[in-house]
Amino acid sequence: MHHPVRGILITRPEPGASETAARLKAMGMMPIVAPVLEIAAVDMPPSRLDHIAGTLLTSRNAVGSCPVCCHGRPAFAVGDTTAMQARGTGFMDVHSAGADAVALAELVAAMLDPRAGPLFLPAGQGQGQALARDLRARGFRVIRRVVYRAKLPDALPEAARRHLADGDVGAALFFSADSARHFVTLVRKAGLGDAVKRVEAVAISGRAIVPLSALPWRRISVAAKPNQDAMLALLS
Repeated sequence: MHHPVRGILITRPEPGASETAARLKAMGMMPIVAPVLEIAAVDMPPSRLDHIAGTLLTSRNAVGSCPVCCHGRPAFAVGDTTAMQARGTGFMDVHSAGADAVALAELVAAMLDPRAGPLFLPAGQGQGQALARDLRARGFRVIRRVVYRAKLPDALPEAARRHLADGDVGAALFFSADSARHFVTLVRKAGLGDAVKRVEAVAISGRAIVPLSALPWRRISVAAKPNQDAMLALLS
């Protein structure tokens, strides 16, 4: 049976999943929203942050947890989406590295003196350690706090299971190595490993490819830049 319109599977957590779906609809494509991670906030222990020189934002999920005292100091965001989120939340002086954590460390080192004070790094559980190490090696003090964690569902979301089983998925989008890894686990658990043979996997970065290569995709493509625009460009 021929499926003229094949859907695009979106595996990222909300609220990003719905935003991506709206972008795909505007491009005339059929989004299938099936997050394989859920973001849950973690209560941050009270920290004195009124003496910081700046805030490091490696994910939009961390922005809302920053106390208001951070808003008057510079914020350094990993990319433009996170930077936009920070501005919308009340940060007044926001700089975007436009790429990844390596570029973020370079940006901070170019703009700040380590003697100006410590840097606040609100991060996800298991996230941000490499950035903190990089900056500490350059003489900065980094206060890293876990402010959210990813919760993993036990089974493949029903929408993903149904569309994969019916063979009407044309591509699947992966915005992180974590979501790629968990998707592979859940697809195998559902007995649908072979169902991806006609599907193109589109990854945000090279790191996300590693777990994906365990499945027999039609092909795996990596975005030219680690952002959504570059991922969507691969679909058009």
